[in-house]
Amino acid sequence: MPIQDNLYARVADFDAMEAELKATRQHLHANPELSFEEAETARYVADKLEGWGFDVTRNVGGHGVVATLKNGTGTKSIGIRADMDALPIAEETGVAYASTVPGKMHACGHDGHTTMLLGAAEYLARTKRFNGTVTLIFQPAEEAGKDSGAQKMIADGLFDRFPIDAIFGLHNHPGMPAGALLTRPGAIMAGGNTVKITIHGKGGHASRPHLTVDPVLIACNLVVTLQSIVSRNVDPTQTAVVTVSTIHAGKASNVIPNTAEISMSVRYFDPAIAELLEERIRKLAHSVAEGHGATAEIEYEYGYPVVLNSEAETAFANEVARELVGDENVSTCPPLPGSEDFAYFLHHRPGSFLRLGNGKDSAILHSSKYDFNDGSLTTGSAMWARLAERYLDA
Repeated sequence: MPIQDNLYARVADFDAMEAELKATRQHLHANPELSFEEAETARYVADKLEGWGFDVTRNVGGHGVVATLKNGTGTKSIGIRADMDALPIAEETGVAYASTVPGKMHACGHDGHTTMLLGAAEYLARTKRFNGTVTLIFQPAEEAGKDSGAQKMIADGLFDRFPIDAIFGLHNHPGMPAGALLTRPGAIMAGGNTVKITIHGKGGHASRPHLTVDPVLIACNLVVTLQSIVSRNVDPTQTAVVTVSTIHAGKASNVIPNTAEISMSVRYFDPAIAELLEERIRKLAHSVAEGHGATAEIEYEYGYPVVLNSEAETAFANEVARELVGDENVSTCPPLPGSEDFAYFLHHRPGSFLRLGNGKDSAILHSSKYDFNDGSLTTGSAMWARLAERYLDA
C-alpha cells in the first residue's frame, strides 16, 4: 500500500524551524566540550527537552541525556542517538561562530548531530503523530576511543532503564551533497585497534654501531615488514588497514638509544581478519627484533568494534529515506575505514547507522577547517522525525 506522505514528517515541515536549528547548531559549535566534559552541552540539551515535555534523565553514563516521550497506546519503542562531544583541535574555519574555547572545536559535526535530534524532538513533541515511545539518546564521549560514552551508558543500564526495540544513529559525510542520505546493511564502519611496539636494544655511541643493538634500525625494518601483512596475508576481496602512525627514538644525533617505539592503527570489517592482523603483527614484531638481537614489547589494544547494521532495520531506514528525499538522493554507502562506538549499541539491539551528506566541498572530518553544513539540518531532523513516526506506526 502506498505511503500517505502527508501523514508523516517531510523536510518542508522543518523549513520554518531552519533559523532556529542554525542558531542552535552554531551555539553548540561556539561552545565545544571534549569527551567526558560535556556538562554544559548536556544541560543545554536537557533543558530544551524538558521544556518540550519530554521525560528527561540526566547523567546517564556520565553526561549522557536520555529523553522519552510516550503517545497513544502503542507498545513499541524506538531509540535514536546523537553524540555531543568535540575534539582537541584548534579551529581554523574563520566563521563568525567559531569555537570560543582555545584548542577545542567541533571538528566532526557532533554539534550538527545533536541539533538535528533536537529538531526532531521539538517536532515530535508538538505534533505527536506517533503511537508508542520515542527514546532520544544524547551521548557523550564518542571520540574517547576507549571506555567511551556508549559503553558507559550501556553499563549504566541504558537498555534496562529505557526499553528500546531498535536503535538508529547517523554521521555526517563530507564529499556527498548536503541532505543526501547513505545506507548500508551489514558492516558499514570498521573496527579499530591501536598497537604500540617498543624495541629494546642496546644503546651506545653512534660512531661504534657494531657495539650496539640499534633499535632505530630494527624499528625501521619492522615498519617496512609490517606493510606485507595486508598485501600478502589478507584476502584481496577483504578490506584491512595497517598504518604505522608514529616512530620515536632517541634525542641526540651521536647517540644510539636503548629503545625505539612505533605505534599503529589497525582497521578491519571482519572479526576473523582482526585476529589474523593481530597474529601477524605480533609474530613479525618478535621475529624482526629477535633476528637483530633485540626484543619487542607489544601493547595491543582493541578499540571500537565493527559497526554491523541489521538487515531489516537498514532496509526500513532506506525506505523512509527514499520517501523523504527521493530515490535520487539515497545511495549505498561504501564500507568506511573509520570507527564508531555506535557499534556497542548494535551489540544489544537491532538497528542501523546512516550517513548524511555534508557537501561535496566539505573539509574532511577531524580537520581544523571542518564545519558542519547547516544545509543538512532540516533533512536530518525530518529523517529522524519521519523514521520515528513510521516505525511506531508499523
